[in-house]
Amino acid sequence: MKRCSSRNTSRGRKGSSETGLKLGTVPQEALRRTLFPLGELTKDFVKKIAAENRLHHVLQKKESMGICFIGKRNFENFILEYLQPRPGRFISIEDNKVLGTHKGWFLYTLGQRANIGGLREPWYVVDKDGAKGDVLVAPRTDHPALYRDLLRTGRVHWIAEEPTAALVRDKMMECHFRFRHQMALVPCVLTLNQDGTVWVTAVKAVRALAPGQFAVFYKGDECLGSGKILRLGPSAYTLQKGQRTSSVAKEGPSDSPGLGPAP
Repeated sequence: MKRCSSRNTSRGRKGSSETGLKLGTVPQEALRRTLFPLGELTKDFVKKIAAENRLHHVLQKKESMGICFIGKRNFENFILEYLQPRPGRFISIEDNKVLGTHKGWFLYTLGQRANIGGLREPWYVVDKDGAKGDVLVAPRTDHPALYRDLLRTGRVHWIAEEPTAALVRDKMMECHFRFRHQMALVPCVLTLNQDGTVWVTAVKAVRALAPGQFAVFYKGDECLGSGKILRLGPSAYTLQKGQRTSSVAKEGPSDSPGLGPAP
């Protein structure tokens, strides 16, 4: 039976990118026997067909947002029904100042706003320390601590070819990836490791990458496959701090204005 590359079903037209994220983990045995009758249609066009055929229950159905299966329940309360609270601290990434406390680091996702009691200005989650229970936060939604351009996945699930011939031959390959269904595709370079994992180097830094998410790879209109994000490279903030430290070290204490030789 002919192998299916998921072309025109994983990405297709605008509005169908969520399908690509889901197809990124479908095994070839299942995909080659699967039909996608709405694969080429946008959501708006499907609703138009529903209206013409008086399928009002389709038109009235609300969009699925967040974790749809928990309904209208508060996310934190839902999670704490299954996990014991593990109180910890919110700590500023910039000066290590303790800003407040929380009920568990596992309640937070990188990039989300951290609701810290007593603070009026918004702070955002940039990292988590599960061992200590600390959640590291930064004061702006565009803070450089939220941006990274390097990640490593687990073993990649390739849909049509494992792995693609170009990647096997050259050990590197240009393509695109995304890790959220509404985000724009990001140009990147894949570097294949011997164990089937890949390093993903984005052309530009991406906001709020997080371990546990899936990076889904595309070449043109084809969804190539996906890999679970296991490791992240340093953030832009960490790199900037390293550059400043290196610059100061090269200058030496005697080069700084107003400072004498070190004791």
